[in-house]
Amino acid sequence: MTKRNWKGTTTTVVAILMGTSLLMNGQAYAASETSLTSTTTQNLDQQSVDDQNNQQAENEQLDQMVQDGTNIDLTANEESTTVSNQNKQSDSNTAPSSDIADQVISEGLKYKGVPYKFGSSKKTTRTFDCSSFTQRVFKEVGVSLPRDSRQQSKVGQKVSKNQLQKGDLVFFRSYGSSSSRITHVAIYAGDNKLLHTYGKPGVTTTKFKGTSWEKRFELGRRVI
Repeated sequence: MTKRNWKGTTTTVVAILMGTSLLMNGQAYAASETSLTSTTTQNLDQQSVDDQNNQQAENEQLDQMVQDGTNIDLTANEESTTVSNQNKQSDSNTAPSSDIADQVISEGLKYKGVPYKFGSSKKTTRTFDCSSFTQRVFKEVGVSLPRDSRQQSKVGQKVSKNQLQKGDLVFFRSYGSSSSRITHVAIYAGDNKLLHTYGKPGVTTTKFKGTSWEKRFELGRRVI
């Protein structure tokens, strides 16, 4: 009777089975990797197509904007707008608004003949002194001024006698005084006229150049 050695045979069979399993797993992994690579490639290809389509659509949109005459240089447009705004701001700082200046003169003339009273309350329009008058008139057009003439002479932009424009504040020293101390304020009404209040006439208009007022001139201020 012959004895069979199954031990060696069993070991051999196990080894064969393990090798087969590893081979199959390797093939499955390779297949999976190939599928993943294919999917990734497809996604990249699709993304490239989408990017090309988006770029084409953008180019077509830009071409249409050019045909329509639309400004597509946004940076240049923003810079142009900024410069334009700066120029407008510069203009507003160097010259008063003619509309507001006309309103100032119109409002001031409504009080023509109202009596002068030194130290008048800013709450009343029955009497004015020089600075309460200018404060009231400018307030009615939306411009806030301090109460007395010396404080008012420190606001706005300083202008010389030859630069005076309608709506500017004009400040004076006392008659015959060499001191630069401000004692009176008026509004330049254009055409060589001052709109202000003093003494017996109260609110009135007077000539400026060639008069004692010109000799007393200290400075002008532009607040609109």
